[in-house]
Amino acid sequence: MAKPKPSLAKGTRDYTPSMMVRRYYIIDTIKETFQRYGFLPLETPSLENLSVLLGKYGEEGDQLLFRILNSGDFLKKTRADDFQKGYKHLSSKIAEKGLRYDLTVPFARFVVMHQHDLAMPFKRYQIQPVWRGDSPQRGRYREFYQCDADVVGTGSLLCEAEIILMINRVLQKLRLPPYTIKLNNRKILTGIAEQIGAKGKEGALCVAIDKLDKIGREGVTEELQTRGFTDTAIRQLAPIFDFQGTLTEKLTLLEDFLGDSTDGQQGLTELKQVFTYLEAYTGKPADQANLAFDVTLARGLSYYTGAIFEVKVHDTTIGSISGGGRYDNLTGAFGLPDVTGVGFSFGLDRIYDVMEEFALFPEHTETTTQLLFTNFDATAEKYLLPILEAVRAVGINAEIYPSAVKLDKQLKYANRKGVPYVVLVGSEEMATQTFTLKNMEARTQETVDLPTLITTVKEMR
Repeated sequence: MAKPKPSLAKGTRDYTPSMMVRRYYIIDTIKETFQRYGFLPLETPSLENLSVLLGKYGEEGDQLLFRILNSGDFLKKTRADDFQKGYKHLSSKIAEKGLRYDLTVPFARFVVMHQHDLAMPFKRYQIQPVWRGDSPQRGRYREFYQCDADVVGTGSLLCEAEIILMINRVLQKLRLPPYTIKLNNRKILTGIAEQIGAKGKEGALCVAIDKLDKIGREGVTEELQTRGFTDTAIRQLAPIFDFQGTLTEKLTLLEDFLGDSTDGQQGLTELKQVFTYLEAYTGKPADQANLAFDVTLARGLSYYTGAIFEVKVHDTTIGSISGGGRYDNLTGAFGLPDVTGVGFSFGLDRIYDVMEEFALFPEHTETTTQLLFTNFDATAEKYLLPILEAVRAVGINAEIYPSAVKLDKQLKYANRKGVPYVVLVGSEEMATQTFTLKNMEARTQETVDLPTLITTVKEMR
C-alpha cells in the first residue's frame, strides 16, 4: 500500500532558501529602523495560557485563536453534560493553552511580569510568527510573521509621530510603490457613536466599520442593523462615509460633526497634535508624509483606545501591510492598570507578497554565496583552504565544492545556486599564485591575483 503524499496544513507554507534570503532582506531593513529609533529586541513563547489571550481581541478574535489540547488524556476534566453546553464551554475543559494571536498581548503580559526590571518608557521590537484560524486566501495566512514595535509607559504623542516616520523609512528603503498611511483615533469613533445616539456601542460600531473595505457600505449597514443600530443612527453616519476634501477640511467638518462630545473632541485634539509633531520633524505639511486621515478606519481589535494606523499599498489586492494603535489599559487585564502604550506591526508576509508582485527585490537578493572555489584534486583542495578562509575574513561569502568531481558538475552547482563568481585553480595557477576568475553571468574569465579577486567580487555587491 502506497504511503500518502505529505501535505501542508492550509494557510501555511514552506519557505525555500531563495524565499528566506528575500525575507531576511525585509527583516534586516525593518530591524535596522527599529534599532535606529531606540527599540530593544524581545521574544516571547509561541504558546500562551488561554487566560492571557482570551478576551483581548473581541468576540471575533477569540474565535480565531488556535487552542492546544491538554497533554495526555485531555478529556479527564470533562463530564457528559459539558458536551451539551457548546464549544466555548467544552474548550475551556480540554484546552488551557493556545498559539499567540498577535505579539501585543504577550508583550503586555511580559511588561506586567517584568515591570520592576524595565526602564520606563520601555521600547521593544519583536519579530516572530503568530497564528490565526482565518480562511486562507491571497495575502491572508494562518501562520504569518509580525514585526512589532511598541512603547509603553508614556502617553506622549511623539510616539505616534515617530511610528509614522518609521513606517515611511522602512517602506521607502524597500522601494515600495505608492502607499497610504491611514490614521484615525478611537476616541473620535466613540464621539461619533455618541452623536448618532448609540453611546456605549462604539465597540460594535468599530467592528462593523472595520469591514468596510471587505463588505462595502451596504454590508456595513446590514451588520450595524444586526448589531442593534437604529435606521436613524445609520442614516446619521452618512456624512462619515462621504467625508472628502483636504486634511484641513476633514478636520473642520469632523469638529462640527462631533459637537460637544468630550471623547470625540479629545481624539481630534490628539490627531492634530500628531500632525503638528510630524511637521516639526520633517519640515513639511503632515499630508505630504503619505498620510491620510480616514474617519472610517476602525481597527477591529478591542484594546485600542487612541490613535490607530493602517497602511495600504495602491494598485494591489493584498490587504493592509501594517497597522497598530494606542492602548491605554492593556496591562490592566493582568493586574497592572493605567500603563499606556502605543505600537504597530509590519506584516512580513504581505510585504513579501507585494514586493514579489511588483518585482522590487534587488537583483542579487537571493545570492548568499558570492564566490565558489572549484575542487580539482587533493593538492588543490589543501592549497585553497587557507585562501578560502582569508577571503571569508574580508567579508566575502565563499565556499569550496566539497569533493573533486568533474568541473561541469561544479559549474552546474554554481549556476543552480546563483553564485556569480567561480574560481578555478589548477597546477598552473598554484605555481604562479594566481586565480582564474570566472564571471558566471557574463560568461567571461580572467587571470587575477588575490587582491584583484577580492576587489572584483566586493564591487559586485
